[in-house]
Amino acid sequence: MDGLNQNFQSRVVIDTLTQDWHSSPSSGVRRIYLERDNYSEFAKASSIVEYEADSSFQSHTHENGEEFLVLSGTFSDENGDYPSGTYVRNPHGSSHSPFSKTGCKILVKLRQFDKNDKSRIVIREDDYKWLPGICQGLTVMPLHSYQSEHSALVKWEPHTKFSNHSHWGGEEIYILRGTLFDEFGVYKKGTWIRSPHMSSHNPYTTNDGALIFVKTGHIHE
Repeated sequence: MDGLNQNFQSRVVIDTLTQDWHSSPSSGVRRIYLERDNYSEFAKASSIVEYEADSSFQSHTHENGEEFLVLSGTFSDENGDYPSGTYVRNPHGSSHSPFSKTGCKILVKLRQFDKNDKSRIVIREDDYKWLPGICQGLTVMPLHSYQSEHSALVKWEPHTKFSNHSHWGGEEIYILRGTLFDEFGVYKKGTWIRSPHMSSHNPYTTNDGALIFVKTGHIHE
């Protein structure tokens, strides 16, 4: 099968802190591949992207959209600055010329929007409004919802247990802080997990709790 991690019926776990970096067409910008349907610059892809200080990427248009979360540093474009913790959705047909003055790292998903999902979203840490989760020890910051797809930040207090549940439309997790556990493994900061449609697990935390970025309902293959 062409590309990387294109069997969406299989579970994928990647420790991004141990992966090799791949160069990009722009000097000072490199990537860790998580999933991509080909290796061109026009791939449907999810990646960790790192910008060195005073680096930039060529102006480009977002066919089928761009979604990213700033993991560290400050990411910028002609529309503004996006410090660590900022979540952005640039819809189909939008364009920008990104750069970073200080250096940054982002989790980015390209060409994965429904074309009818046309809203541009920018949520900075100052905008966060945490809501109670569905079990004790969880708080949720909703980021985006469209049809079956939902994105959020979820804060897990230490020693929190979530009941067994199934993932309709799959689940994708990136560990931002702390450690998450389930019956399949241990997931430290920097781990990316993609679980298929109708998979299930029993997640929990121990002493350090966790902060995660989570997407559900977007994996149907």
